[in-house]
Amino acid sequence: MSTVEKTFSNGEIIIKQGDTGNTFFQLLEGKVGVYKNYDQADQVQVAILEQGQYFGEMAVIENYPRSTTVVAEGDVKVIEIAAEELNEYISQNPDKILEIMKLLGKRIDAMTNDYNEAKKVLDEIRLSNSRDKYQSFFNNMIQQSIFLSAKNFRLEKPSAESLREAAEKVSGQKPENAVTYSYGTIIFKQGEVGKCMYIVHSGSVSIYSNYGANNELKLAEITPVACFGEMGMILDEPRNATAVAENNDTEVEIIRAEDLENLFRSSPEKIDMILKNLSYRLRTTTYEYYKACKEIYEAQKD
Repeated sequence: MSTVEKTFSNGEIIIKQGDTGNTFFQLLEGKVGVYKNYDQADQVQVAILEQGQYFGEMAVIENYPRSTTVVAEGDVKVIEIAAEELNEYISQNPDKILEIMKLLGKRIDAMTNDYNEAKKVLDEIRLSNSRDKYQSFFNNMIQQSIFLSAKNFRLEKPSAESLREAAEKVSGQKPENAVTYSYGTIIFKQGEVGKCMYIVHSGSVSIYSNYGANNELKLAEITPVACFGEMGMILDEPRNATAVAENNDTEVEIIRAEDLENLFRSSPEKIDMILKNLSYRLRTTTYEYYKACKEIYEAQKD
């Protein structure tokens, strides 16, 4: 495969919101603007992307309609990669696996922070029944060019179907670097710096915040075949939760960042599953964020 280079002039649309996406792009030269509701009365600029950055990858990973419009800001050169050629692109550029994962991981991290802020404001509004609580948050979102109008809340909760299909392709494959844990074993602790991620092949793993404390909270249960711990590895940051084996003979596959290239060569289905999990997590967090923002927006109108 050879990637296709394309050039665009100022104001040209590269991808359009709502279109079905089957390619993604890397920006080689120039800048592009990312817009919601482009060329409409409630148009809002979501981001400016510069040389080296990717865009359009979400539609390719999960076969979703484009969520934004991307427009050339001046003269632009890009590489376009077709969805059906993604594996070949990665095989020729194996260093790009971690790069794409980091891109998704940073977006998840930023969106999670935004959602936590919105949820905190929303909880305060509900507790105090006071509309004053939302004003600084609302003003901040306006300053960040996130236009909280009803039109921008037309988000559908993402389907987990792509995760199921990806898991089926991995199910039954022999783990390459597996460890078996007994019931109650702590696989990693909240606060530890993450150096690897995991795929559950048998048994189950629960994710807890404040594990063992009075305010312990079970966040999720991971069952075969699914991954966990990827954010710590991608961002090389402290774990924000604790992972605990919930069954005897819980088998997990350990994957380190330096293993990704070899893992792709031996089992590209696992890389596909990891990317789909990251994409699904980002879409779910985005949905919950805008859902919270809508409630704040509705409170502002009352």
